[in-house]
Amino acid sequence: MTFIGRRRWASAGVVVATAVATAGIALSAPSAGAAPGCRVDYTASNWGGGGFGGKVKITNLGDSLSSWTLRFSFPGTQKVTQGWSANWSQSGADVTATSMSWNGNLGVGGATEIGFNGSYTGSSNVDPTSFSLNGTVCTGQQPPTSTTTTTTSGNPNPGNRVDNPYANAKVYVNADWSAKANAEPGGSRVANQPTGVWLDRIAAITGTTGARGLAAHLDDAVRQAAGSPLVIQLVIYNLPGRDCSALASNGELKATEIDRYKTEYIDPIAAILARPAYANLRIVTVVEIDSLPNLITNVTPRPTFTPQCDTMKANGNYVTGVGYALAKLGAVPNVYNYLDVGHHGWLGWDDNFGPTAELLFQAANAQGSTKANVHGFIANTANYGILKEPYFKVDDNINGEVVREKAKWVDWNRYIDELGYAQAFRQRAVQAGFDAGVGMLIDTSRNGWGGAARPTGPGPRTTADAFVNGGRLDRRIHLGNWCNQSGAGLGERPKAAPEAGVDAYVWIKPPGESDGASKEIPNNEGKGFDRMCDPTYTGNPRNGNSMSGSLGDAPLSGHWFSSQFQELMRNAYPAL
Repeated sequence: MTFIGRRRWASAGVVVATAVATAGIALSAPSAGAAPGCRVDYTASNWGGGGFGGKVKITNLGDSLSSWTLRFSFPGTQKVTQGWSANWSQSGADVTATSMSWNGNLGVGGATEIGFNGSYTGSSNVDPTSFSLNGTVCTGQQPPTSTTTTTTSGNPNPGNRVDNPYANAKVYVNADWSAKANAEPGGSRVANQPTGVWLDRIAAITGTTGARGLAAHLDDAVRQAAGSPLVIQLVIYNLPGRDCSALASNGELKATEIDRYKTEYIDPIAAILARPAYANLRIVTVVEIDSLPNLITNVTPRPTFTPQCDTMKANGNYVTGVGYALAKLGAVPNVYNYLDVGHHGWLGWDDNFGPTAELLFQAANAQGSTKANVHGFIANTANYGILKEPYFKVDDNINGEVVREKAKWVDWNRYIDELGYAQAFRQRAVQAGFDAGVGMLIDTSRNGWGGAARPTGPGPRTTADAFVNGGRLDRRIHLGNWCNQSGAGLGERPKAAPEAGVDAYVWIKPPGESDGASKEIPNNEGKGFDRMCDPTYTGNPRNGNSMSGSLGDAPLSGHWFSSQFQELMRNAYPAL
């Protein structure tokens, strides 16, 4: 499910803004493909020992570009040793960076960030002072006139869809979950909250013991709507070889059974959703959590690799399955597809963040799908990442120790909470090629972290570790821990449009449903025993070889876990 993939070059040093040089482009009579206006912001930081990091932000101030070439010259002995988000080359002092497939399109006002690690000799690392984009020198000014008219729409999906399906709408309350919550002491306080409906196996479409089928949920949603806009949230979760890096959430379909996935799972779901009786519902689909990001973080040569993830990357069935699901579901005019983007403690590192956005764009255009079938993305699904960390930032300096560089909890991650991560990922996804109107969802069902253990201020300013550990609201042992976490609480209640770029806070994971069994339990649901759900487990590379932090006596994933539900209510924040 939720695993950390440490960035490959973390040991090289920290990138902290220490100097900024700004320039731009003013072009007369540009040739085709030239940029008639642009700005470049260059930020460099020295690590000592002749090493440094460079960050370059390119902003297009003129006509739209389909590709770009940035050139500049170092004034000294600097050499680019490693770069990202562009194709980097250097000849003598002259450096060239060209766009990649996902960031070549720069509309009017569009921007992209690229970066590199470098080396230099001597005592001075002087910034370059002149930059050119597509052959013209950057000055930061817009051209006096423009012949290009750009039309944008806040709605990436045409037809019957609205920009934000949650705006001015009720959200479906799953009566099956509500009954379980109501049966718990104090559970009536949250039993009326909307939660996701998980279609985690083929049988779930028609219904299983104790759980109604898809059509029955939709029928109930129509009744709850009573003629008003209503959102129903469905989790599409049954890929072949599902969740290749964990055992607790493995599914019924083997790695090669892509045809069954299409014909026995996606096709029947799409057919039901397309029924005229449900045409007035706003159907939000969370498409295949814990799938595509694994192909970035948990494959060879990463130390976090698993053979199962190598298999899924090689056979392509994650990309194929997600593309097919998007195409079939997206053909239903009132369906809103949201793709899973993990969480900040999984994908926040540089070598996970951008590549995941690119892979999602690839999947969105596979199997006859297009990017128009993606209405947005969802972060923190069924996870515990805190929504906001108020008491520390990655660039805080504690007695000479920068938090991002020295705090083990942060471990070079650029993001410390889900809101900052989600908003940044949205921007990065647009750079990868997705429409500018995409929105974000954040699952806040179990990330409240309230109760007596919740810090009320920053930690001691003695070391970066003490500062972060004393002030962080997320009280997990390690960010890579994902199974039935001890001490967790209910988070923000579901809410539409709570922050810029965020369509809604949602409870996609129904509180009280287990993440996985704490010991092996035979079953016919395809769910294995994952040691990350065992409270005695001492960990693996995906959680820094830390204790699992999980609760004992847990049932199979998706089954009711009463003691966890009670703990979630006790530790709710905001409190119940």
